[in-house]
Amino acid sequence: MPIFERSCPLPVPVETAWAWHARPGALERLLPPWERVEIVDRSGDFETGSVVLRIPIGPCRATWVAQHRLGEDRFEWIDSQVTGPFAQWMHIHRFTATSPATSRLTDRIEYALPLGPIGRLAQPRVERRLARMFAYRHTLLPQDLALHAAWADRPRLTVAITGATGLIGRALVPLLTTGGHRVVHVVRKRLAKDDVLWDPAGETIETERLEGVDAVVHLAGEPITGLWTGEKKRRILESRRRGTALLAGTLARLRRPPRVLVSASAIGIYGDRGDEPLTESSPLPGGAAAPFVSQVAQAWEAATAPAEQAGIRVVRLRIGLVLTPAGGALGAMLPAFRLGLGGRLGRGTHYQSWIAMDDVIGAIYHAVFQETLRGAVNATAPEPVTQAEFARTLARVLGRPAHFPVPAALLRFLLGEMADELLLASARVLSPRLEESGYRFRFRQLEPALRYMLGAG
Repeated sequence: MPIFERSCPLPVPVETAWAWHARPGALERLLPPWERVEIVDRSGDFETGSVVLRIPIGPCRATWVAQHRLGEDRFEWIDSQVTGPFAQWMHIHRFTATSPATSRLTDRIEYALPLGPIGRLAQPRVERRLARMFAYRHTLLPQDLALHAAWADRPRLTVAITGATGLIGRALVPLLTTGGHRVVHVVRKRLAKDDVLWDPAGETIETERLEGVDAVVHLAGEPITGLWTGEKKRRILESRRRGTALLAGTLARLRRPPRVLVSASAIGIYGDRGDEPLTESSPLPGGAAAPFVSQVAQAWEAATAPAEQAGIRVVRLRIGLVLTPAGGALGAMLPAFRLGLGGRLGRGTHYQSWIAMDDVIGAIYHAVFQETLRGAVNATAPEPVTQAEFARTLARVLGRPAHFPVPAALLRFLLGEMADELLLASARVLSPRLEESGYRFRFRQLEPALRYMLGAG
């Protein structure tokens, strides 16, 4: 029977590493974003429960049911396949102490492929897939544990989140819950008993359910992609202005308001600035001549004023181009680049200030706890790149050429105003306030970030 085994050092005591895996969200954090695995159902806990997954196998998807049980050692548990694509599968998770303050995780997988000799032909492919997956997991886990350890002396928090089911929210929630924090979803339709209902358009919110919440993260807003008709632009602006005003005003009136509001914003606030280095102190475009995205971001940030005036610490996080294969800009680019049909946009000389998803949610986590942070804070990696360099790097990571540039005129014809403001505008944004406050980026350079999140080694 083939055996796959990998291990990694962990910067925390063995009990802490074990507790992380016992909390909600651990599986979500460890699933590589390129795998597109769907969690269908789960029952019990990680020691005695089970999980049902839908996993991709080539162009198809298969159902995988795994049963959990404790192993023979104190810090060991085992996942065994009940039904799924393998003839046999057993995954042993073993934690060992290496010192009072550190530990080691060993993942050992014993498996057998179906169809006998024919199935064994797929073993090299299976081994490569496992190697990619565990390289990702063993990079992420020590970094997450170190982030939580940095704030381990603080009380665990109740954090309310708007937009928790969006691209950033789906990654943020498990980061918080694996740290022992409780998450409350602020939603339009209640799915769980602790959810807080709100309707930004109708300007209603369940105020009493926000009493005593420790922190609020505001991510909700109309998606900015799509053809910018007059109605679409109105929804983009009003969803942010009215939704933020409703939330900030409500928090300001609470008897027990949160200590901090982290409200998303965007680096589009700076407009098209060529190769000018931009920091939080850089002047913003003013008046009706300001680009639409800048007008939206400025109105978005201004709407947080009631919370700030009530004494709540407000962090307005100006987020750059978020990179994850799970969606967003990178997710949209990947099909063409994987086919070898990718290339720069326009002349490619304009700057793209990017940030890896793990650093976006890491920055939000940091902003919740770091009491010196307030006001505008840029969230972009320290080394922005030109769009042409971005295209070349992505193609190199995928092992493909980048010989098919998309002319600016074509982008404008297809997308209109949005092309100029989102795809062709240049913003060379730096994040001095975030770094000076003590945040340490996981990914400062583009190529290592792409290799990590795409499993390219």
